[in-house]
Amino acid sequence: MKAEIVNGWPQGNSIRILLTETSTAQVNSVRRALIADVPKLAITRVDFAQGINQDNATGDVYESVNTLPDEVIAHRLAMIPIPTHPEEGIVFPEDCVNCKDMIEKDKGCPSCQILYSLKIQGNPKDSDDELKYVYASDLSVISDPMFGLKEEHQRIPITLLSKGQYLQFYAFATLGRGRDHAKWSPVAAVAFRPQMKAILNKPKKAKVLFDLNLKTSDGSTIDAKLFGKDKTISDINIVFDLEKAIHQVGAGTGRDAAFDDAITFEKVEDAFVFTFETDGALTPVQAFNGAMQELKGRFENLSNDIEKAIA
Repeated sequence: MKAEIVNGWPQGNSIRILLTETSTAQVNSVRRALIADVPKLAITRVDFAQGINQDNATGDVYESVNTLPDEVIAHRLAMIPIPTHPEEGIVFPEDCVNCKDMIEKDKGCPSCQILYSLKIQGNPKDSDDELKYVYASDLSVISDPMFGLKEEHQRIPITLLSKGQYLQFYAFATLGRGRDHAKWSPVAAVAFRPQMKAILNKPKKAKVLFDLNLKTSDGSTIDAKLFGKDKTISDINIVFDLEKAIHQVGAGTGRDAAFDDAITFEKVEDAFVFTFETDGALTPVQAFNGAMQELKGRFENLSNDIEKAIA
């Protein structure tokens, strides 16, 4: 299998990758590894403060009774993307040499755990606003600042506080895999399809499409010149754009009879376009490389087991 990032990608947290010299089964194994096997940080434990606090400045009393139950807040925190830096060497809790001999409640150190805190009160009693929103931006990272939440995730809502309410907790993030819980899955919208090429069969009839003056994603006009001398387009991005454009002359448009399949698409043998997006905890390249490393390790272990069995 060979992998090549399609020109113009990644775009934000999304990516297109061309996989060649491969099969459907192999590409599907990459898809499954991305969803279920790539390690990612997520909040796994939240310790909430309970009781009553008094503001010394105003005398207002605040209770730890919230609009949402603690377990719901903990679940929402678990789904916030935590920046995961594979190169920093954070290990799984069960593999941490510093914590392996500790009892469960005492486990956790800088090598296997990232710590966050939050302390916030509802609006004062004399405020005109009854409710106060709590966002992911209110989380403070106690561990290395590099694990602070990204700007794109700052406005994720956590809960609401009414007057007289407060929320205080410590949250602990650890490495895990998507096969154990969705909070550890770093990707979404993972898909693949055969690579296609577009063929201009009937230039005169294709004018039905060309006369619409449609553009590709890079701003090029969709016309006969786009196909070149061999009347074929292999550029992946342009083929995607053409497939969308064809809907303008397809069934139900009233133009399909005149168009008469003037442009068709053919599969490229043993080649697939692989697309996905991450939640931002990992870059698309980091996620893909992580999946390939997981698969490589799995096949190496299988090879070793086979060698031992036949020895």
